[in-house]
Amino acid sequence: MIRNVKLEDAESLTTMYNYYIETSGVTFEETLITADDMRSRIQQIHFEKGFPYIVYEIDNEILGYAYATTFRERVAYRYTTESTVYVDPKHFGKGIGKELYRELIDLLKQQDFHSVIGVITLPNEASVKLHEQFGFRKVGHFTEVGKKFGRWMDVGFWELLL
Repeated sequence: MIRNVKLEDAESLTTMYNYYIETSGVTFEETLITADDMRSRIQQIHFEKGFPYIVYEIDNEILGYAYATTFRERVAYRYTTESTVYVDPKHFGKGIGKELYRELIDLLKQQDFHSVIGVITLPNEASVKLHEQFGFRKVGHFTEVGKKFGRWMDVGFWELLL
């Protein structure tokens, strides 16, 4: 089932997110975070700023999560948001990311956002496919803007108008 995040979910989300920090370029963070760090992020994004932040849970196990947050700080950007989806690597290919994204987009529409930006480290065929299934289109490509694991990485921007 998909539900709103709780602060108590921080441990599970931290474990999942730290996997991505350690093993991939999908996040440009390089230092593992703590559950307190994650709790603080959840508090700020969901409970203080009011952005949707959801988890996919089965039998009390969180298998993925998604949220939206501020795209840029200037006030005119207030109708645009940046989306994020993470799935537990043990559960890739089960459609969890797709279900989370569908729900996240519905919630963003209900909150009257106008556009959603997906930021994807490239190459990442699975993430590109996920975004494009929902109608996102590539609107930008930045070459070698991040360096992780000793190699330069590109980043693409995908946009969805709601």
